Amino acid sequence: MKTILIANRGEIAVRIARACAEAGHRSVAVYADQDVDAMHVRHADEAVALGGSTAADTYLSIDALLAATRSASADAVHPGYGFLSESAAFARAVEAAGLTWIGPSPESIEALGDKVTARRIAQEAGAPLAAGTDRPLADAAEAVAFAREHGLPVVVKAAFGGGGRGLKVARTIEEVPDAFASATREAVAAFGRGECFIERFLERPRHVEAQVLGDGRGGVVVVGDRDCSLQRRSQKLVEEAPAPGLTDEQRSRIHDASRAICAAVSYRGAGTVEFLLGADGTISFLEVNTRLQVEHPVTEAVTGVDLVREQFRIAEGLGPSIDATPAPVGHAIELRLNAEDPGRGFLPSPGRVTALRVPAGPGVRWDAGVEAGDAVEAAFDSLAAKLIVHAPDRDAALVRMRRALGELEVVGIATVAPFARALLDEADFSTSGFAVSTQWIEAELMPRLEPQVRAAPAAGAVLRRVPIEIDGRRVVLGLPDALLAAAAGAVPTGGAAGAADEGALPSPVPGTVVSWLVADGDEVAEGQEVVVLDAMKMETRVAAHRAGRLERLVEQGASVAVDEVIARIER
Repeated sequence: MKTILIANRGEIAVRIARACAEAGHRSVAVYADQDVDAMHVRHADEAVALGGSTAADTYLSIDALLAATRSASADAVHPGYGFLSESAAFARAVEAAGLTWIGPSPESIEALGDKVTARRIAQEAGAPLAAGTDRPLADAAEAVAFAREHGLPVVVKAAFGGGGRGLKVARTIEEVPDAFASATREAVAAFGRGECFIERFLERPRHVEAQVLGDGRGGVVVVGDRDCSLQRRSQKLVEEAPAPGLTDEQRSRIHDASRAICAAVSYRGAGTVEFLLGADGTISFLEVNTRLQVEHPVTEAVTGVDLVREQFRIAEGLGPSIDATPAPVGHAIELRLNAEDPGRGFLPSPGRVTALRVPAGPGVRWDAGVEAGDAVEAAFDSLAAKLIVHAPDRDAALVRMRRALGELEVVGIATVAPFARALLDEADFSTSGFAVSTQWIEAELMPRLEPQVRAAPAAGAVLRRVPIEIDGRRVVLGLPDALLAAAAGAVPTGGAAGAADEGALPSPVPGTVVSWLVADGDEVAEGQEVVVLDAMKMETRVAAHRAGRLERLVEQGASVAVDEVIARIER
């Protein structure tokens, strides 16, 4: 491998570009229109436009990505995480083009990425499993039938998803059809496929996972384990390694099952096997993520193993550099610094980072996708950066995280930093009283968080392509809309904000109207959910701010700006 195209964006693309530089590989970034000057573009050796502004047209477009490899003369592709990282079709297309795919084989991705098939493999490997379907659901009626037979609560999951998207929990029979519909919509939007399955949901479980490296020939080594229990909307916010409080038997069972599952498909590269750990000690296989994880730095910190460099080695046929699980040294904790407001239910807060002070000092690592002056784009994920600390033990890591958060300053967007500061003072998160679960944030902490002052939303970046002639040859020049407007003497304007109207219902996030939950002209109650928006690849439900008759002002499928009035409620 000489030239690696990074088929991703943001912080993971920066991470891979840095690994390329250290390994002696040339890196190629790709970008959507609004990412033309993004941090990952600036860090790569070369950058290629994908020619679009939506995920579907850019980072999810196999044709556009393959065209970029040809343009840059790349001989390998690293998919990062999210987008097409778990797409067997993309892996197969890359290999069919004669390129090296830095990831598992398409066959492994199909077997383990399809969560229904993965359940069967896990069962054959002896891993513990909760009750669930062995094929995708045909419709919502099947989901209801399963819930009636096996009991509540249940969880509907995207069969080809990951990262908490396309995952919905139902605690009553009435909620099951909506959970099925919502999970399907999110799965299609995030992964391009809507198949879902259903299984019993364990209340208040911990989320524990094992990091593996496979040589592609049946050899699998477990690098270590992590706890990722602190989640909101089934997406992780805080991760740590090693997983605290496991017995030797629990740790051995998780490691052994992970090796067996991945060996069964001759797994190649980095992957993660996830489990739920019930309060009574019950372990239940959850899924396999056939890619690098967002939380990989905590395992790197306690083991000294560079997981991206390991991916390079394995793709080149060298195999992992280790043949046994290394003993962890110290303890590491990672905070995902998402552009979200915890005090408003973790609503997305895209916009421009006008000022940024980054923590530093002993045992502190900062992996970011933005710098001061950059924008967190509404069209993509809310993850802006990751703060990782490493210390001799967990208590020392908590102290170090508190110090690092004290140094952190972000201006221009809301972030989850206030949540993290509050978390460090919680007895349930202390080492001696560790009692968090996957629902703990929403059930225990979120009701006590204060909303943040939200900066005015940044106008969305628009790139206009203008054909020009240079030395007799026609080329297409991409220019920011603001530059063209300035050249024409116009003043660019931002999104429409809601007027001072007591009846106006503004959109809390920039996004797309997925569906109206009430008809135009219906009487609604205060607090009743009336519309579903898709923002930063997650669904957000908007409730009526007062009772009255609702008048819709935007249609299903419309794009809306933050604070744009989407309905009016007249008393």
